[in-house]
Amino acid sequence: MLAQAIGYALLGAISPTALVIAAVFLGSDNPRRAALFFLFGAALITVVMAVVLFLVLRAGGLSRPSEREPRYDLRLGLGVLALGFSILLARRKPRPPNPDKKPNLVMRMAARPGPRAAFAVGVLVFTPSITYVAAVQVIATSNASTGVVVFGLALVAAIDAMFAWLPLLLFLAAPEQTTRRLKELDSWLHSHGHKLVVAAAAVAGLALVADGIAGLAG
Repeated sequence: MLAQAIGYALLGAISPTALVIAAVFLGSDNPRRAALFFLFGAALITVVMAVVLFLVLRAGGLSRPSEREPRYDLRLGLGVLALGFSILLARRKPRPPNPDKKPNLVMRMAARPGPRAAFAVGVLVFTPSITYVAAVQVIATSNASTGVVVFGLALVAAIDAMFAWLPLLLFLAAPEQTTRRLKELDSWLHSHGHKLVVAAAAVAGLALVADGIAGLAG
């Protein structure tokens, strides 16, 4: 159960936007404060949504053996959504950079990284993805003990927000090297980030569809 949830969480954690924002904050005038409040926002949304999703799924009784079909119906549905999302993204080719185009809301907020702006950006960037919902669903619909469930939810939330806390930890250990690497990665993500997100969504969708079909047929 945990291995499956971790796999979905890792796929959901792939976020070029989060790494770009982390690079912006760690290159600002007050990098530690900006990155820390960014992390606070990310942690809040991931933990709160994990708890909310868990309670909703448990209230629906999907962890009961008698609810096997609805449980796998949900996984199949999430898989179809993830595949649809990947197809939609694949058809929307990224546009070449346009210096005259106004940045989106998140980038405009990140350009002025005060505590409130950084916190809000963390909440917006880490709003749960389909794969994050799938990871929580695997834990919520299991018959694991309370301790395992709490550990699983905490682990999934930490993985989902890793592009908020990992750059900060690396920066604290090696500021100049981390800032340089993030700038190099930022350039690579502008060229390949779109394909990376499409691939992650497609892999997650296929895995969920296969899991749902296998569960319904079993």
